[in-house]
Amino acid sequence: MILILSPDTRTDSEEFRQLEVYLDRIPNVRHRIHQETGEQQLLTEVYLIGDTASVSVEDISNLPAVERVVRISEEYRVLGRHKDGNRPTWFDYNGVRFGQDTLHVFAGLCAVNTPEHVELMMQALQQQGQVCTRMGAYKPRTSPYSFQGHGKSCLPYVFELAGKYGIKVVAMEVTHEAHVVEIREALEQTGHPTGIMLQIGTRNTQNFELLKYVGRQREYPVLLKRGFGITLEESLNAAEYLASEGNRKVVFGLRGMKTNMGDPHRNLVDFAHVPVVRRLTRMPVCIDPSHSVGTRDQAPDGLLDVMHVTAQGVIAGANMILVDFHPDPAKALVDGPQALTLEELPYFLEDVRVAREAYEKRQQLAMQYHRERPLSV
Repeated sequence: MILILSPDTRTDSEEFRQLEVYLDRIPNVRHRIHQETGEQQLLTEVYLIGDTASVSVEDISNLPAVERVVRISEEYRVLGRHKDGNRPTWFDYNGVRFGQDTLHVFAGLCAVNTPEHVELMMQALQQQGQVCTRMGAYKPRTSPYSFQGHGKSCLPYVFELAGKYGIKVVAMEVTHEAHVVEIREALEQTGHPTGIMLQIGTRNTQNFELLKYVGRQREYPVLLKRGFGITLEESLNAAEYLASEGNRKVVFGLRGMKTNMGDPHRNLVDFAHVPVVRRLTRMPVCIDPSHSVGTRDQAPDGLLDVMHVTAQGVIAGANMILVDFHPDPAKALVDGPQALTLEELPYFLEDVRVAREAYEKRQQLAMQYHRERPLSV
């Protein structure tokens, strides 16, 4: 059960204290408080956990400061959409807003190789007005003999260059809780020139101890990728692990399903699930066309496959794009064959803009249709 409190209800207010006294008396039920500070108001939600079946919605609704009560039946208790739960939600991080009504492109290096290539990438992004990127320092690989990333040694110059070129959010995969500590230390040493979105890769989607640890920290938002060979429901429950530990700044990533049914692509593109995730949860949805397609193959119409699937995801309502670029793909240490070049960056961004415009027009058309033909009750 979720209690949605009146806007600007503070936890040190007399009304809230009266509410907590009542809640503390309910047997076999504990509560957790979540607050979001928006541009204009403070939003507070109280989650009742435990034996809530016998708790009266009417009694709870009459408590001080309670605006609305939502009884939850879905598994995704924190991140899910529940009955009458169509209100928008978002989070702000380091000056960038993430929600189901926004779109951000995280173009960058799948794996950091040299400071020169990092700077060229950051510079190209700044020239195109971008404030987000991806930079891989820790790289889990199938083979133990493959390049595993430069790790913490590259963090200082990556963060400093991000600050130099106005990059506000860097998506960076972590595979161990020690990596979060190293990122935090490097940001402190460099004076916090940028912000980090922690990325949980497909191989760690069901690494539950890592999910719990990353969920307990509130400093950094999290991009959770769909897991290898597991159902969408299982991956959404992995995201719920993060939120249940306290971190609700979660973006859900679709990166293709591992199956030979997707051949000749690297994975079976699953971007048809963009609207499904948006319907089931309140998370922004990210697409990863680079790891879905895995090549630079070009269709007869002159468009690269990676651009075709990007457009499909954007037209379906994606809120974030994680895409590989490299100043010299031939020298990339990881996934060079699928990386786009810096010369293609403005072309790619314009193609994304065209697709986003198509989505917005489709959305307007749907709203108009429902206004003119309201559903019968």
